[in-house]
Amino acid sequence: MQLGKKEELYLLRKTDFGVYLGESMEAPKEETVLLPKKQVPSNVKEGDKIEVFLYKDSSDRMIATTNEPAITLGEVGVLKVKEVTKIGAFLDWNLEKDLLLPFKEQIREVKAGEEVLVRLYVDKSGRLCASMKIYDYLEVFGPYVKGDHVTGIVYDMKELGAMIAVEKKYHGLIPKREIKKPLKFGQCVTTRVVKVREDGKLDLSLSEEKQIQMDIDSAMIMKRLIEYDGVLPFNDKADPKVIEKEFGISKNAFKRAVGRLLKAGKIKITEQSIEKL
Repeated sequence: MQLGKKEELYLLRKTDFGVYLGESMEAPKEETVLLPKKQVPSNVKEGDKIEVFLYKDSSDRMIATTNEPAITLGEVGVLKVKEVTKIGAFLDWNLEKDLLLPFKEQIREVKAGEEVLVRLYVDKSGRLCASMKIYDYLEVFGPYVKGDHVTGIVYDMKELGAMIAVEKKYHGLIPKREIKKPLKFGQCVTTRVVKVREDGKLDLSLSEEKQIQMDIDSAMIMKRLIEYDGVLPFNDKADPKVIEKEFGISKNAFKRAVGRLLKAGKIKITEQSIEKL
């Protein structure tokens, strides 16, 4: 029986406070685990198999549950912080006993109510704990090629850019130059695979390929023009910071989109503004 894993175990005997389970009908007493009475499925009898998850109760004894944990041993998942105490943060993982995220396993300070990406592991004292240090546990050489669209979670920010857990399983990076709007820890993002590197890790982009992105940006600018009663109070020579604040795109991307709208006869550019025709 492995702590932190789901197991199919035999019902060996019933008691007033639950049932004892084992890997075989001949399992010795020291190799059995209790499934509390309130967790026992109705109409089960001795010899039946029950799927349970194994963890430890508040007295540090291995115990079984039929509740579904949010993550199992070795898996990565997003859990909500319930409270922060002197020994670390406690996370909600759908079980009666909350999961400890020790301070030494945090890559940044966490707060109650926020969601964090963690993996489940067994610590040196044999207890299940959570860790935000997932970099070494993500996989490479996933089933992706250049141009694929993938979903991932921001789990760390480095000088290079945003570290992404693609599908909660594979290594991904959004380079700093690709980030036009602030990203938050735990944020779910849809990205495009720009490159599969030699080491199998993915370079990602929040933007589409230029032609597609130009269409998207042009539509966004037209929508904003309508919201501004047909007039933007600046033109394509505006300060890049103004453009990024207003539209969340680079000045070059803005100029490409404006150029397309101009060529299509949908706008005109004056010395002070861009106007919808």
